Amino acid sequence: MIRTVICDDEKAALHIIQYFIENENLPIQIVGMAENGREALELIKREKPDLAFLDIHMPYLNGFEVIQQIEGVKVIIITAYDSFAYAQRALRMNVCDIISKPIELDQLRQAIRRAIGWNFTDNPTVNTVLANIHSHYGENIHLEDLEKETFCTESHLSRLFKKYMGETILSYLHRVRIQKAISLLEKGEKSVQEISLEVGYRNLNNFYKYFKQHTGETPAGFHKKHAGNDYFLNT
Repeated sequence: MIRTVICDDEKAALHIIQYFIENENLPIQIVGMAENGREALELIKREKPDLAFLDIHMPYLNGFEVIQQIEGVKVIIITAYDSFAYAQRALRMNVCDIISKPIELDQLRQAIRRAIGWNFTDNPTVNTVLANIHSHYGENIHLEDLEKETFCTESHLSRLFKKYMGETILSYLHRVRIQKAISLLEKGEKSVQEISLEVGYRNLNNFYKYFKQHTGETPAGFHKKHAGNDYFLNT
């Protein structure tokens, strides 16, 4: 699950986000709430969440001032003001999205999807598997561990995942890994072998096999075509 804090000086806004998260099967775990900027900053530094909802106008520190003092946390801004200037400033600060009050469920869903970078379902069990894959794709993910985490049998979990996602758990895992590999190849900062290990392939031959299945190219060929950096040929 995505560890999240909600920070807003309006209790109604705090409670509506909390209600949606807890009752609409969103892949979110609330680890804390704050009602002013100072509390928000302390909460974020203490809990180190994956995602933070921050109101722009809060006592002591506003949302932008909090953002300037935190690192490694994805942020969704909450505001009652429809301001182009706020939107521009948020973009400059790499805010994932802005949601306007009054907060609506569809708006919240879309903002979370943009922030976490993957689509979730309305099934909490499937969302647990998705969150696990996106958090641990670079590690050895075993179906037995997913069974324990979801309290499901292997057969039930496999059927449920395919029903909602249209593919098997293993197929989805490979797709996520290859998407991450493509992103790393395009950056041009690491060798093919380093990327293979980072995205979860301990065997370089397997990395080449699945990469070609998904892209029609080898990792080295993909990089040469898209980035033109000979460094990647040093596998």
